[in-house]
Amino acid sequence: MLKQDYLKGRGAQANVPNRFFELSHELREDFLNYCALEGEIVDNNQTQYLSVFPKTIVNTVTSPDVGMMYSMNMYQGCEHGCVYCYARNSHEFWGFSAGLDFERRILVKQDAPKLLEAFITRKQWKAATIVMSGNTDCYQPAERQFKLTRQCLQIFLKYKHPVGIITKNALILRDLDILKALAKDHLIAVNMSITSLSESTRRILEPRTASIKKRLETIKTLSANGIPVNVMLAPIIPAINSHEILALAKATSEAGALSMAHTIVRLNGAIGDIFSKWIKTTMPDRAEKVLNQIASCHGGNLNDSRYGRRMRGEGEIAKQINDLVKLARLKYYKGKTYPQLNTSLHDTYKTGQMKLF
Repeated sequence: MLKQDYLKGRGAQANVPNRFFELSHELREDFLNYCALEGEIVDNNQTQYLSVFPKTIVNTVTSPDVGMMYSMNMYQGCEHGCVYCYARNSHEFWGFSAGLDFERRILVKQDAPKLLEAFITRKQWKAATIVMSGNTDCYQPAERQFKLTRQCLQIFLKYKHPVGIITKNALILRDLDILKALAKDHLIAVNMSITSLSESTRRILEPRTASIKKRLETIKTLSANGIPVNVMLAPIIPAINSHEILALAKATSEAGALSMAHTIVRLNGAIGDIFSKWIKTTMPDRAEKVLNQIASCHGGNLNDSRYGRRMRGEGEIAKQINDLVKLARLKYYKGKTYPQLNTSLHDTYKTGQMKLF
């Protein structure tokens, strides 16, 4: 039962202090193309889109257990509002809170397509899969207005460059024409995040995401058009969605997904405080149970930053979750394979273009 003061449509229920700023620090926003905040209503729960102009868009991923080498994000912050999202902490680097600011102040990288084109056409660049949404969802609501993801996909197609996508939004089907063209040359792979089959759970856990029905339909449509889909059961949260693993594997496999992956929730940085306040507001009857079980997966802490262990956890509950995922994969994904993307066409394309000069 939700408490009366629950802020509907948001994951975080408040802002939390930014660890990089002292109380006496004056926060300047002149690096943003954004009007002064004088006279702004203190809390109107409106989403604000703030244009930013970074010098680069592609990031090298150094974490050895993430499963990608390069990522890019057209947006910082994410209106989806998933309360567990590890990317919340990155909003503090921009001078904002990892709480409500992360969901309501979305930074829009207007030059993303131009920066991407400049990056992948460098003479020294050797093609490797670049994943869109290594941090925040490239198909979050902002994409309807700015269409930066679609423009970047057109760049990838133009230069025959492999691209991966991580999303939980059915808006990806808007770009089916480009995705199909990329798929013909094995240049695209999609990772669809599904954490529950319960709409009531989704609404409070991931308040502004596509419904579960739409996500399953999206997997079916992508798969039917030859676009490979991996399902991300991420994160698995003990006593919230851990009992759904087999059902999730069955539903997503039947929808056409070729593989599945999972992580066990870890509440790093400011997320521990955000999540704790959220669950005590939304699920007060089981809050302590959930928090205690999460801690039991990480050596008694809500967070574990150790590579190789942070995603899978340790202890009895973590073992039960990981064993159940293995069983689910064996039962529902046996014989299926997720393809490697084609990295040869871009180099050939670039070499051919160079001959023109």
